[in-house]
Parts: sequence; C-alpha cells; structure tokens
Amino acid sequence: MSNELLIALSFFVIYGSLLLTYRLFGKKGLMAFSVFATLVANIEVLLLVDAFGIEMTLGNVLFGSTFLVTDILSENHSRKEANKAVLISTFFSVIFIAISQLWLLYTQAANDWASGAFHTIFSNTPRIICASLGVYLISQLADVWLYHKWWEWCRKRFGDSRSGLWIRNNGSTMISQLINTSLYTFFAFYGTYDWSTLVSIFASSYCIFLVTSLLDTPLVYICRNLHDKGKDGLAYMKNQ
Repeated sequence: MSNELLIALSFFVIYGSLLLTYRLFGKKGLMAFSVFATLVANIEVLLLVDAFGIEMTLGNVLFGSTFLVTDILSENHSRKEANKAVLISTFFSVIFIAISQLWLLYTQAANDWASGAFHTIFSNTPRIICASLGVYLISQLADVWLYHKWWEWCRKRFGDSRSGLWIRNNGSTMISQLINTSLYTFFAFYGTYDWSTLVSIFASSYCIFLVTSLLDTPLVYICRNLHDKGKDGLAYMKNQ
C-alpha cells in the first residue's frame, strides 16, 4: 500500500475514532483522546516518509485531530472545557517525558532485545516533546481564543450563535496551525535536517493541516447534532 493511501486511511481511522469516542464517552472521552493523540503524535513525528512528491513527517493527522477536539469542546461545552483539554494533554506529556527517560536508565538483561530500539526512539523524544509542549500550548490556546473571536464575529454577522460554524472552525484552525507548524518545525527539527528538508516538512505539514481542517468540518456539525440530541456519551455513562 502506498504512503499516500496510508495517510488517507489514517485520517478515516483517527477521525472516525474521535467521533466514536464522543458518541460513547462525551466530553470526557474527547479529553482522553486529546491526551492519546498528543503523546502518540510526538512519537510518530520521528518517522520521515516520501508522500505526494515531498518529504514529510508523520503525526500530522493525529496532531490535527487535537484541534478538532478543542473546536468541538468550544462549540458544545465551553471555552473553559477546551482549555482544560489542552492543559490536561500538556500535563500528561510532561509525565511521559519523565517516565520514558527512566526507561533509558535501566541496565538491560542479557536476553533483552528491545533496549536498543528504545534508546534510538526515546533518546530523541525529550527534544521533540519539549518543543511540542511550548508550541502546543501556544497554538492550542490561540486556537481556542480565535474560535471564540470568530464566534463573536459570526454572532454579529448572522444575528445568532448557531450560524457560521464552518467559519469559526476553519478560521481558528488554519491560523493556529500556521503558528503551530512554523514554530514546531523550527524548534523540533532545526539542526537535525537541512533547510530544504525543513521547508518540505513545514509545507507538507501545513498542507495536511489545511486539508484535515476542511475535511473535519462535517464532524463538528455531527458532534453538535449529537450534543443537541443528548447523545454525546451513552446514557449509562452520564449516570455514573
């Protein structure tokens, strides 16, 4: 299977899983999904592949899904809940850095076969995640702030708080993703790759974020509809 098809498949799997998570577990599920996506994306981003004629890192689809999480929380719940998801994801990223570095301090047994791979992957993880933490906080908090600024504009423009969902969803994400992509590419990969590769990583990452931003708009409408009907989280979960 080609890299291009794998990226397309990952979009349907990741965003489909996000929608299912909201349907089953509501806003708490989205917060858990944000933690999962943030941690896994920062490991997946270590992989560099050729796709669509350019070099790109993986992890963009997963990381892009975290912006959908904050948009859904902003739309259906509150700005406070969206910011909470960002802070929770950041908190667990710090814990993951500490734990993953402890793994590297152990003396492996004679029959160990995984230690070398762990050192190869997780010795680079602190820089990736530390760069991600700062950029993630800036870009995600900017996304939430922009979402509500666009919401104010839509309310004045259309005369109600329901209209213009696609504008605030895409308007906030496209700007915040530009901030995220430029800062993250520089701080995470400067000195690791040459400038041409950095530019390629930036361009490919931002293009993927733009595409996923446009494609995830129907999911925001679906999630708002689920929330309106009280179906964002199964009833038995709400009663616990």
